[in-house]
Amino acid sequence: MPVYAYKGKTTSGEELSGELTFNSRDEAVAHLRRKRVIAHYIREKPKKAALSLKLGGGRVKTREVVLFTRQFATMVNAGLPLVQCLDILSKQAEGAVFRNVIASVMHDVEGGATLAEALGRKPRVFDSLFVNMVDAGEAGGILDGILQRLAGYLEAAENLRRKVKSAMTYPTVVLTVAVGATAFMLLFIIPTFARIFKDFGGELPLPTRIVMMLSVFLKSYWWALGGGIVLLIMAIRRYYRTSSGRMRIDRFLLRVPVMGDVLRKASIARFTRTLGTMIASGVPILTALEITARTAGNKVIEEAILATKGSIGQGETISAPLRESKVFPPMVVQMIAVGEETGALDKMLEKIAAFYDEEVSVAVDTLTSVIEPILIVFMGVLVGGMVVAMYLPMFKLINVVAGSGN
Repeated sequence: MPVYAYKGKTTSGEELSGELTFNSRDEAVAHLRRKRVIAHYIREKPKKAALSLKLGGGRVKTREVVLFTRQFATMVNAGLPLVQCLDILSKQAEGAVFRNVIASVMHDVEGGATLAEALGRKPRVFDSLFVNMVDAGEAGGILDGILQRLAGYLEAAENLRRKVKSAMTYPTVVLTVAVGATAFMLLFIIPTFARIFKDFGGELPLPTRIVMMLSVFLKSYWWALGGGIVLLIMAIRRYYRTSSGRMRIDRFLLRVPVMGDVLRKASIARFTRTLGTMIASGVPILTALEITARTAGNKVIEEAILATKGSIGQGETISAPLRESKVFPPMVVQMIAVGEETGALDKMLEKIAAFYDEEVSVAVDTLTSVIEPILIVFMGVLVGGMVVAMYLPMFKLINVVAGSGN
């Protein structure tokens, strides 16, 4: 039997809300009238099955969340009630998973939860930054402005993620092709040459013998090599989950030439944008720093931010521990210090984020221009080296035949 959530007033002006179970909406309305309750809202609650978040069968894209946030801000600014906004957005969401998420949030708000509380129950879609900013917007009565700011933040963060991802895509593809071509030659091409060389007699050149040994090893022990690679990856991932392991690996990544520069600038852009957005939205500074640390993307930078949180708790500035960490460039520390002194920290952080967005773009272009020739040479040496090694015996045979002909 359907369950209906309602809100209304009694004839004496008392506000009422609750749930009713009837066969139809008309029966629920008639029941309220008999109780002398004037209902200004009554809606059937979504069924439990429809509200289950089957996130394992799909994922919510950042683009969906950005569009939802912008549309939500427009509706709230127009004066529509939250439940009506969520109902409309749940019906027009593109993905089925996200439709269920929004419907579940609407159900929780109908049940009396605040919007921030309802969003907080979906941590796989709405992170702590999103929830805390919405909470600040509800408390300050500026929810529409906060949602607009959130949408802008999410778009900028997604653009930054794409830039870093593009820097990693090209070398990954080239290396995959190189490894695949090498494995194909060792497994299928080299054995054919090996059978031909058996009829030559005499000693084969050293490069040829090395390549033939690699071919025999790969054909005989490919399973051991594949298993070893899988185990190594699993071991690294398990080590990275530990606090000390993540710290060592993240510190190493920051020191890698060119690539480390991209990661450092991306982390600084993410840190300054997140902190600036939260401070401008009215989120308490200590809460903002804690959330920012969790979203830094690098353990070294995360520890530096947490040290800043401790410093603020003791009444000190943000810039001092950042300077001592030696992770952030002097320009960033100095601009943050100026922002603290002038009382415009949020605007200064946004300027730093915009600057480092451009720096990431330049660093990505530099990385691509540096890696491209290196990978081409590597691929040429790897594949070309094997081809030359296979043709060396043929050159030797031609010389022998030419000498015997004379």
